[in-house]
Amino acid sequence: MDASSTPDPGPGPQAGPAVPAGAAVPAVPAVPAVPQRASRARRLAAPALYLAAAGAAFAYVGAVDPNEPGHYPVCPLLRLTGVLCPGCGGLRSAHAFAHGDLAAAFGSNALAVVGYFVFAGFMALWLVRAYRGGPAPRIVLRPAHAWAVGAVVLVFAVVRNLSFGTALAP
Repeated sequence: MDASSTPDPGPGPQAGPAVPAGAAVPAVPAVPAVPQRASRARRLAAPALYLAAAGAAFAYVGAVDPNEPGHYPVCPLLRLTGVLCPGCGGLRSAHAFAHGDLAAAFGSNALAVVGYFVFAGFMALWLVRAYRGGPAPRIVLRPAHAWAVGAVVLVFAVVRNLSFGTALAP
């Protein structure tokens, strides 16, 4: 059976009356979209949940001391090679930060403390925008910025493993 002998399925769903060729298409009146404004509590729910999760994580690390052996696993890179990764000392840093000891937190992992402050700034911005009804902030890194962040993390990891960078080691 070829394509020319297939039965015609009949007319399909019609979108509206047929318009003859060359005729002007009638304008459809534009209905303005009514923005659905969520309540303030609903807008604040997502950032509040993220803050609650971060607060719970800091509370747990603040309560369970990572300086005592057996509470947390050891970094696999450190255990296998003896090389400190960029995250080594992060739990000790979070523990000190949770107890308000900023000097000890910087001594354990300075990059993590910078991350805590970046996270706090992002969350503050998100909360203010959610409170005012604005859009949630977005993190969009251009490739050059992503490479720069990667380079900073790499330099931090290398320098903390060298003899002159022992101040960055936990």
